[in-house]
Amino acid sequence: MVDRILRLLATHSVVTCTVNDGENGSVQWLYGSTPLSKYFLLDQKEISLAPFLHLFHQKALMDSWYGLKDAVLEGGIPFNKVHGMNAFEYHANDPILNQVFHKAMMSLTTVVMSGVLQNYKGFENLKEVVDVGGGIGITLDMIISKYPGIRGINFDLPHIIQQAQISYPGVKYHKGDMFESIPRAEAILLKGILHDWSDEHCLKILKNCHAALPDDGKLIVIDLLLPEEPEISDAARYITQIDLSMMTINPGGKERTKHEYETLAGSIGFKDVRFEYSACCYWVMEFYK
Repeated sequence: MVDRILRLLATHSVVTCTVNDGENGSVQWLYGSTPLSKYFLLDQKEISLAPFLHLFHQKALMDSWYGLKDAVLEGGIPFNKVHGMNAFEYHANDPILNQVFHKAMMSLTTVVMSGVLQNYKGFENLKEVVDVGGGIGITLDMIISKYPGIRGINFDLPHIIQQAQISYPGVKYHKGDMFESIPRAEAILLKGILHDWSDEHCLKILKNCHAALPDDGKLIVIDLLLPEEPEISDAARYITQIDLSMMTINPGGKERTKHEYETLAGSIGFKDVRFEYSACCYWVMEFYK
């Protein structure tokens, strides 16, 4: 069985395959790792995306696809139709799925932020950063490790902060709801947040960010950018696959184009949007008042 699975993976260049002649005219297939497959090895703690893959194979998420047809015909969100609540409410009531989710976000964050911090200089000279929806705090931990002069505040829902407070001692934790208010700071970070939500939800989040920033502050957004028109590339395939996952699972979630981000930002009062740097398909955007 494993051989047949590996053969499929070889057709997608996830593993290599070498065919050798065996005894009595038999054939042996020898499989090896590739740069791609190394991202899915469990013993590669610093770069492994295995937990991210594990998340999307959870039954609760897989079952949501069965609601896609009805959602297309009748409207609504597939996950909500199947489970009777939105994905974030479900996570709060399912400790096992919640744990899988946070492990997945940790693995993805490690890969993306390693790429971002390698060349993006936008955190230099900052004294304080609030990470909105920062989970257990790994993003701020990585930022502070490179820029120890930054005071990092991890802002998330109470049940998430309760789990996070033993994770990263250098990170300060603040409980709250981003749809109500956001702590004031010279810089606010939204990494992988806006793509979870509809335009209406995003406008509420951005409005609270705008209110929490000083006139010379900036909002840093890290998210995927949807191409303006369909492209045939590995990056475009990944982005559109995540876009469909957001559509199926989250409350109005979707990936957006540059123009759509500029429109959202302008609707709230941000006068300048700068697309600063791209790493691992993710773009770092800066919004200014």
